[in-house]
Amino acid sequence: MCRVIEAFVEGMEMGALRFERAEAAETGRPGYDPRDLLKLYLYGYLQQVRSSRRLEAESKRNVEVMWLLGRLQPDHKSIAEFRRRNSAAITEACAELVSLARAVGLVRGEWVAIDGSKFQAASSAVRVAEREAAKRYLERVEAADQHEEIEIDETAVAAALKKLEEDREPEARFMHGPHGSSAPAYNVQIAVDSEHAIIVAQAVTTEANDKRSLLPMAEAAKAALGGPTELHVVADAGYSNGEQAETCERKGIVPHVAVQRSINNQGDGSAFDRSQFTYDAEHDRFYCPAGETLERKGVKKERTRILYQARAEACGGCVLKASCTQTRRRTVYRHLHEEALGRMGQRATAEAMRLRRSCAEHPFASLKYWIFGHPRFLLRGQRGAQGEMSLAVLAYNLKRMLHVLGAATLIAKLARA
Repeated sequence: MCRVIEAFVEGMEMGALRFERAEAAETGRPGYDPRDLLKLYLYGYLQQVRSSRRLEAESKRNVEVMWLLGRLQPDHKSIAEFRRRNSAAITEACAELVSLARAVGLVRGEWVAIDGSKFQAASSAVRVAEREAAKRYLERVEAADQHEEIEIDETAVAAALKKLEEDREPEARFMHGPHGSSAPAYNVQIAVDSEHAIIVAQAVTTEANDKRSLLPMAEAAKAALGGPTELHVVADAGYSNGEQAETCERKGIVPHVAVQRSINNQGDGSAFDRSQFTYDAEHDRFYCPAGETLERKGVKKERTRILYQARAEACGGCVLKASCTQTRRRTVYRHLHEEALGRMGQRATAEAMRLRRSCAEHPFASLKYWIFGHPRFLLRGQRGAQGEMSLAVLAYNLKRMLHVLGAATLIAKLARA
C-alpha cells in the first residue's frame, strides 16, 4: 500500500490543486512538502490513525512511514495544520483520483447510488445544547422587547451573546441517529458508481434529513463523471422530492427513488386511502368512491401540495362517510410535481433498490468502522469535517482500486497518468 500511496501522490500537481506551500518560498527555511504530509495522512487513515500526535509518533517508530516520508519527522502541529488549511485542496485531490479511475476503466458512469449517514461532530452535546438554549433565550427576549412585555436583563443578554461568539462549531446541530439517539452531527452524503463501488462524489452537509440532497448529489456525480448524456441515480425513499426529481429529468439525470406518500391516519387505519380517489387531469379535480367531486381549493403553505376538498353537504349525507373521514368533509392532497414523482416511483423497481443497497451501504460501513474506527470527526466546523471526509474517501478509493487492479497494475497506471 505504501508504494501505491507514493505513486499516486508523486504524480499529482500540488500547485494546480491549490495545496499550500506546494512551491517553496525564495527566502526563509522551506516548510514541509505537502506531498509528504498527504502521504502521511493517507497512510494513517488506512490504519485508523487520524490523530496528529499519533501520526507524529508513527513517523518516529513505524518503518513503513519512515520509508514513505524519507525519514522526515514532522511535529504534530505541522501535521494538524496541513489538514486544517488544505481542506479544499484535499477535496480536489479526491476528484483527481476519480478522474484517474475513469481513465483506467474502474468507473463506468451509467448508474450511481446515493446515500447519506450521520457522523458525530467534534462538539459535545452539552456545548451544543448550551448554544441552542442561548439562541432560544435571545429569540424570546427579542420577541418580548417588540411588545414591551418585560424588562430586559442586560447581563443575561451579554452572557448569551458571549456564549454564541465563543462557540467554535456553530454549524453542528442535533440529529437523530440509530435506535432513537440524538447527538451533534453532520449528514454525510456520497454518490457511488455501480461498477466497482468507487465513491465519485461526497459532501458533508448540515441537513437533518436527505429530502433536499437528491439534486445536488446527482449533479455533483454527473460532473465528476465527465457530464454523461444520461445518468441513472438510485436512492432510498428519504430522497423523495418531486421538485428535485423534475429538475433532474431536465438535466439528463434519471432518478430511481421510492416515493414517500402521506397516509390517512384518522380512525383505525381502515379509512379510504388517496389511491381510491380518481384524479381528473382535464378539470383538475378528484372523484371519491361515492362519485362526489373534490374541487381544488389552493396550495399549502410549504408550496409542495395542492389541496382538494369535497362539499360538506355531500359528505354529511354520504353512506360511505364512516369509511372515509371523521371530519365534516374529506380532504385530499396532490403533490405539485405529481407527474415527476409518479415517473420516479415507477422506476424504483426491486432490482434498482437491490443495486442501491449493494453499492451505497458497503462504502459507508467501510468509512465508519474501517477508516474512522469510530464515526466522529476530530476537526471542528463543517469545513474541517469536509477535509476529514475527503481524506477518508481518498483512502477508501485507493484501497478499492488496489483491491480491483492489484498493486503492480495500479502503480503502473498511476505512473502513466
